[in-house]
Amino acid sequence: QVQVAESGGGLVQAGGSLRLSCAASGRTVTNRAAAWFRQAPGQEREFVAAISWLGVTKYYADSVLGRFTISRDNAKNTAYLQMNSLKPEDTAHYYCAAGRIGRMLSRGGGDYDYWGQGTQVIVSS
Repeated sequence: QVQVAESGGGLVQAGGSLRLSCAASGRTVTNRAAAWFRQAPGQEREFVAAISWLGVTKYYADSVLGRFTISRDNAKNTAYLQMNSLKPEDTAHYYCAAGRIGRMLSRGGGDYDYWGQGTQVIVSS
């Protein structure tokens, strides 16, 4: 089992920045990709960014490319999402997810086994 916990959300003005953290714990944390998804009220969950276990491969949604950066520190079992130049349309509940051991990096939520409760990000205009 793997437990995932997000932190770092909050209220920020448009153009501002936030850094989300995703801490993982459990017996089988290693060799798992990490990803961020988000869900706005009344909308479906959408992919934001993903990073491979070694951090070599990263995927981003087109809507955040150039503004968001995903990273990880495996020594701390933590992944991060640095969000810059935030826009009101980035307002959503952000979730971190841990992928299946040894699985290739994916943008699909179904390829991630463990999810956190999420953290709220609100961007005011």
